[in-house]
Amino acid sequence: MSQLSSIVPRFLLYAEVELRFAPQSLVKYRDCLRQIERMLGDREIGSYSKDDVLSLKSKMLSKGHSVSRQVSILSALKRVLQFCQQERIELGLEPTSISIPRQPRRDVLYLTPEEVGRFVNSVRLRTRQGNICLAGLRFRALVETLLGSAMRIGEVLSLDRYSIDFAAREATIVGKGNKQRSVFFTERALHWLQEYLEIRRDGHRALFVTLDGASRLSRADLWRTFARHRDSAGIQKPVTPHMLRHTAATQLLFNGCPIGHIKEILGHERLETTCRYYLGLDRRAAKEAHKVYLNYPLPPVSESAVFESKKDGVV
Repeated sequence: MSQLSSIVPRFLLYAEVELRFAPQSLVKYRDCLRQIERMLGDREIGSYSKDDVLSLKSKMLSKGHSVSRQVSILSALKRVLQFCQQERIELGLEPTSISIPRQPRRDVLYLTPEEVGRFVNSVRLRTRQGNICLAGLRFRALVETLLGSAMRIGEVLSLDRYSIDFAAREATIVGKGNKQRSVFFTERALHWLQEYLEIRRDGHRALFVTLDGASRLSRADLWRTFARHRDSAGIQKPVTPHMLRHTAATQLLFNGCPIGHIKEILGHERLETTCRYYLGLDRRAAKEAHKVYLNYPLPPVSESAVFESKKDGVV
């Protein structure tokens, strides 16, 4: 049986064991493949055709998916088809025939300190009866963790409650590309994490869990909550977990942090990635640098010399 739903578990196991995908990458692939099932139907993998790819692209556009989301879903389909080729499963669609849209380079969006204040203050921490609101406290702790560590959302959700060294203000994670690295936390982030953990009554090991404490919190649980608090705070920008990562990075930059340190904090493999996103954002510093450094070691031209040159028809 070669239906898509029956192939997905085998592919994810292959991706974990052979390709060494990080846990958050596996979650992302599982979500993307589930979206393909919903939009194209759970069919025999060999029945998918070029027309289905066009249909998939059309449905993603009608749903308003970002280019980044489209890239993720199409790349997941391409990877699964490549896996099927290796397994000698008959296909009606060549993986190479799937064209992936190029992501346009856009300005990095981030929140200003004033907008950060409005956003976090929009989170209700108590109910109308005056009791602690677990959902609100959990969301505040999550937002403060993103702002205070510059981690990716998948990295945050993969954390266990005992994996954080509160005294050293750091943790070791397996990030993008299955690379192990250290992440650091601000005191403010750790304060809100402790507030959240103190009222937890479940025994789940995950740092962030569903309200019933039965399972680890997932990306799908968060999108509406972010949108609701953005509207409540009166912010026009599309506030997402990744935007808060950009916010943390730009705050580091504006406060004078060297770009090499920002690279390490963000977990970028190459410095050029960090430079491409963030170098040049601090226009205040750029203007001051222009004023200080753009000086030519030439003698000034006197006004009389210019005037004489004009009379002689030189200028």
